[in-house]
Amino acid sequence: MLANNRIVVPAYQRAYAWDTPAEGSSRASQTQVFLSDLEAYRSSNSRSPYYFGHFLFEQTQGEYRVIDGQQRLTTITLFLAALFACLQAKRALTEDEQDRYKDMIKRESQIRFKTVDYDNQTFVDYVINQSRTAAPASLTTSAQRLINAFDFFKKKLGAQPEAYLTDMLRIVSQASCSTHPVRDEAEAIQMFIFQNNRGKRPSNLEVVKAQFMYAIHLHGEDQQAKDSLIEEIQNRFETIYKSISAIEYRINEDDVLQYTLRVHFNSLWESGALDRIEKMLAAEAPLEFVKDFTNSLAISFEHLSVFFGDDERNSFPIHSLVTLGGIAVVLPFILKAYRFGLPLSDKNQLCVAFESLIIRHRLIGTRADITSRINDAYEAFTSEAPSIAPVLELIDYLKTTKNWWWAYWNNEKLAEALEIEIGHPTAKHLLWKYEVHLKCQGQRGYEPQRYSDIKRPELEHIAPSTEPTARPHGYGTYDEIFKGEYLNCLGNYLLVSKSHNCAVGNIPFAEKLATYQHNAQQREIAKFASAGSVWDQDAIQVRHDKIVAALMAEL
Repeated sequence: MLANNRIVVPAYQRAYAWDTPAEGSSRASQTQVFLSDLEAYRSSNSRSPYYFGHFLFEQTQGEYRVIDGQQRLTTITLFLAALFACLQAKRALTEDEQDRYKDMIKRESQIRFKTVDYDNQTFVDYVINQSRTAAPASLTTSAQRLINAFDFFKKKLGAQPEAYLTDMLRIVSQASCSTHPVRDEAEAIQMFIFQNNRGKRPSNLEVVKAQFMYAIHLHGEDQQAKDSLIEEIQNRFETIYKSISAIEYRINEDDVLQYTLRVHFNSLWESGALDRIEKMLAAEAPLEFVKDFTNSLAISFEHLSVFFGDDERNSFPIHSLVTLGGIAVVLPFILKAYRFGLPLSDKNQLCVAFESLIIRHRLIGTRADITSRINDAYEAFTSEAPSIAPVLELIDYLKTTKNWWWAYWNNEKLAEALEIEIGHPTAKHLLWKYEVHLKCQGQRGYEPQRYSDIKRPELEHIAPSTEPTARPHGYGTYDEIFKGEYLNCLGNYLLVSKSHNCAVGNIPFAEKLATYQHNAQQREIAKFASAGSVWDQDAIQVRHDKIVAALMAEL
């Protein structure tokens, strides 16, 4: 398959997405499974060749474009490049091995495999030519994955004896696969759709792309018009996949597809992306929908790249909302704000308002549905009426009203929720907000501390969950009231780094207090301690009331 051929990943295809196990991690990744499967085959007594699976190509002049199987094919190339490098480090390649290298990796200047354009230079420099020993300063996530996989294979293979390496080269170069090159792109896309209905499904976004391309072949009027529209859609998806590479650690691509539907059809009730798109493709003017919706998708991904990128880095309200997580309800509003060209100040106000609403919903734990309360405001938020004022007014109303259908998230319910046990992720966020509150008191021009600046933040129980055995420990009496009402409340929670949390454990309070010097909320603990050195329910209550008062004013 590789010998004397040139195989490329088209720009409109997904970039490299396979993960490599992190140092010290026991979680299996795709590259680990790839290597383990080869090792299991080497240890077996099988006489049949190792099978790499099926590959689907579109055949064009002088090259084969991968339609399906490119993740495996990229990994095979990464593995072979590492294998040859490790073998050459032990001895000179034999003539037969040199021929195999030329067939499978590179003959003179012709490289057998080319990944997506925006990652290919890194792939050539770091993997094929190995002219770089360090990763470039600016990388896409997919390019970093290429480097990680290559380094993983080099490390694993480099620790093995020569016999292991020659066995692996024999197994891979003699492996079998099945291929299906086609000249008709419609046939290739149709095969992709059917082939991926089994096993691990592609993402909904990938299915939608294939459906769009197939619809063009079915409904296009003439070949010139088809080619023009296909090129337009491919260019859109090239932009989309570049954006995905930048933000995929922040948000799932299928979620963006869903949010785009909600923006495109102006309703928060839009769900079931594949069913909705299938209906649109079966309706009148399917190609107009393909053009319009693909454009909407590309715009959504571009705007979210800015939102999760530069704007999140430069805007504290956006950073705070993103840090909270679970923000699906607000992202359609955010996408509209970007489409309407609203200023950053408006986006910040949206983020502040929705962060408060999401926190309230999470703390109060009501089953009441937010969507039914805010959808009318969402539908009224249009390019003809792009003001955020009605949205902010509605959220303010939800926070203050006593009308039963709207009052699930009001201030009274929030105050009640802050008095009971709070889940650790939410409590960490609230204590970070409290830390920001403490540090900005009386300071002009204060730059609030970003959550990401805290090294591996954790929640510390000042009075330990389990009563220390040492006496006196300085935590008051561990009776049923203390354990039931005080141990797991905000007054007894403290924001610390992981290393700090591990260091203090269940030591007596006086010893803990001496370590509380790393942020404002730690340093103020001494002010609340009863008799200066006892952390009992009275001290916890005073601190708890102060934190709650600050959060009520903030939220």
